[in-house]
Amino acid sequence: MAEPILALEGVCKAYGALAVSDDLSMAVARGTIHALIGPNGAGKTTLVGQIAGQIAPDAGTVWFDGRDITRVPVHARSHLGLARTFQITSVLPGFTVLENVAVAAQAHAGHSFRFLRPVAGERALNDRAMQALETVGLTARAPMPAGALSHGEKRQLEIAIALATGPKLLLLDEPMAGTGREETERLVATLQALRGSVTILLVEHDMQAVFALADRISVLDYGRVIAEGTPDAIRGNPEVRAAYLGEEDAA
Repeated sequence: MAEPILALEGVCKAYGALAVSDDLSMAVARGTIHALIGPNGAGKTTLVGQIAGQIAPDAGTVWFDGRDITRVPVHARSHLGLARTFQITSVLPGFTVLENVAVAAQAHAGHSFRFLRPVAGERALNDRAMQALETVGLTARAPMPAGALSHGEKRQLEIAIALATGPKLLLLDEPMAGTGREETERLVATLQALRGSVTILLVEHDMQAVFALADRISVLDYGRVIAEGTPDAIRGNPEVRAAYLGEEDAA
């Protein structure tokens, strides 16, 4: 079996008496879309924070691309090929759509604090940014202020910003949150188009989107992986139905 791009071994994180990651182990295969689901409070966002480096685990090991990154800082993980989007949109509303992506490309290129100067004249950065915008379907929006985008388009922009850093693994924390059905369908199509070009770990509550996208699903409950498998296996798992999906969502 090929080495997974991401592997967690015995990861633990507690806040006082509350264990949010409880001896948790899981692996994500290269080139796949791997979904992480579970009820509110299951520890999903905390786990993504530990993978991305914003949160330090109390114990256990995080492996990325064959390397132990458990104590590697966030910026260094980014340069190794980890990129993350967040539950709450984090675009720069006063910058254009193109500038938002070019700034990310510039920062990732190691141009310390040069994002404070205009990037309009840096052709290589703009070319990379336009390529990312084309990938997510926002080319026509490039000259618009990012603040003028719809909520779903801002989600697409965040993915473009992450792609501009050239990630090997894209951590998406509830990208469908707050989107309407039409916007969700566009985001699903965007992520489908990325399949195989970048590995995706997707945290999401929209089960229709999860089942449409995921090659494999891990189900988290009380800080532990209680089930893992293909969408069909998860859909039919009685423990998952009881803990999270419910008969209506699993149907």
